[in-house]
Amino acid sequence: MTMPADALAAPFREAHLMPVDLEVERRADGTVLITSKIPLRAYEANIPAAFARRAAASGDKPALAQRGADGAWVFTSFAQLKRDMDAAAQWLMDQAPPGPVLILAGNTPAFAVMSFAAQAAGRAACPVSVTYAALGGDYGRLAHVIAKVEPAVVFAQDSAMAAGALEALDLGGAKLVTTDPSRVSKPAVSYAEVLATVATPEVARSIDRLKPHDRAALMLTSGSTGLPKVVPITFDNLAANSAQCQQTIGEAAGWHEVMLDWLPWHHAAGAFVLRTTLLEGGTLYVDDGKPAPGLFETSIRNLREISVSYFNNVPLGYAMLADALEKDPVLRATFFRKMRLMLYGGAGLSQAVHDRLQACAVAETGCRIMMTSGYGMTETVSAFMVIHFETDKVGIGLPAPGTTLKLAPVGDRYEVRARGPNVTRGYLDEPEKTALAFDEEGFYRTGDLAVFHDPADPTQGLAFAGRAAEEFKLSSGTWVYGGFLRDGLIKTLSPLVLDLVLCDDGRPYLGVMLWPTAGSDPAEIARRLAAFNTGQRGGAARVKRALLLTEPPSANAHEISDKGTINRRAVIDRRAEQVERLFAEAPDEGVMALG
Repeated sequence: MTMPADALAAPFREAHLMPVDLEVERRADGTVLITSKIPLRAYEANIPAAFARRAAASGDKPALAQRGADGAWVFTSFAQLKRDMDAAAQWLMDQAPPGPVLILAGNTPAFAVMSFAAQAAGRAACPVSVTYAALGGDYGRLAHVIAKVEPAVVFAQDSAMAAGALEALDLGGAKLVTTDPSRVSKPAVSYAEVLATVATPEVARSIDRLKPHDRAALMLTSGSTGLPKVVPITFDNLAANSAQCQQTIGEAAGWHEVMLDWLPWHHAAGAFVLRTTLLEGGTLYVDDGKPAPGLFETSIRNLREISVSYFNNVPLGYAMLADALEKDPVLRATFFRKMRLMLYGGAGLSQAVHDRLQACAVAETGCRIMMTSGYGMTETVSAFMVIHFETDKVGIGLPAPGTTLKLAPVGDRYEVRARGPNVTRGYLDEPEKTALAFDEEGFYRTGDLAVFHDPADPTQGLAFAGRAAEEFKLSSGTWVYGGFLRDGLIKTLSPLVLDLVLCDDGRPYLGVMLWPTAGSDPAEIARRLAAFNTGQRGGAARVKRALLLTEPPSANAHEISDKGTINRRAVIDRRAEQVERLFAEAPDEGVMALG
């Protein structure tokens, strides 16, 4: 479904967003500093104390909902979560040595319990993707995290899934907690025993002793360019970021209402959804699907049933959702019934996918729906830039209150840097990497590049213009600007292609590997690629060879992250044989040679 010309005139459905009021400083060297004149609102840094008050007020209201084995929703109330969290906190204080709690679990009530319990007991929670335990081999990433974090407790909820990793790895002095200790040979405590602990007033006293700059979490970076770094996050970091996001879009998002979300809680964005929904008294329906083959159908089933006013996804998820919305009128009616705000994060959304979603919205409701970005990373807790103004342009928005945005000139673009109460002070035991991550004024270097939508009017926000690490040179020495080029290709090939990877450093010309959507016509893909090439000025922007991939991106091989973003380097390294096919002197018939 394409965006009809008259759809651009359709009004936006009302979404009460924070007004734009900027202070812009332009320095002689081209650097631009941008802050919101609207001050960051007051916030409660003691998150366990804030949740205790929320649980007392909400009582038996459902906090979490997750489908059981029979497919029916199983609800966990605020009161039950609080009882379990207090029991687990008491057990940690009574039975475990000081130190972080490593959490190896999916999006389940047990994850929420152990995360909040660790913080209440004065220990940092360190959530880790279950993928790390499912990879097999030497479990190198999980071993790296355990050695770096030195946890006092390892909570591995799924005993069967984690058994291989738990047997193979040295857990140090950590106590092991799992649902079924009989599945592992190492000494372990059952999760049921932890929850059977009788909480005492010491739990409340422990919560009262927490300070804003105490460590609340140890979060992992994606590790897309190597082993993951460990990012210490304080209670003040967490609470400041929650306040920033709620202040800019909170009224439209309606965190006190119903949420449905799949983003993994071990990741910064997913952790934000869990934390904010619980603190604001909403009900979070756990979507056990994700934008991946065989799993997206689960998300569609949930979206056909649960109407929400706010939806959060990554660009790949929105591309798959656009396909489904165009074909499924029941889904379209349920999805847009209450929708006020759709947020994309994790990578740049293509304008083509944005326009298809808006075309569906206008066809169903007569209104456009506000689409906002959630631009941030682990080092900033979550989003620190947001689109909080009406626009049809895809971008990364403007800084939230409390954050100073620094734009350092790089040719005709800017490197994005940030400073504020939500920004971490560095990496755990990595002084050299910490020093490289911050500039001389203490701004965190994101490594991302951006441009103004209108250099004369900063209030229109910024657009993502690539990631420095994803730009590479051909053998001619010519740079390939991956961000702009990838976005242009996705727009040209939508909806025939789900995603793509540009290839490759040091090659004589540009090639691309693509994941086609089901039923796509290879001849039409080739035709569109040829048309794309005619509009490019330089050879580094023209695709000479293309290859359609039949195997989906592998999470186990880190080709796709848990949040649905593609790791270009991992794809190229793992699929070296296909890359060689792309650049063979005499390409086989499966390779599109575009001249």
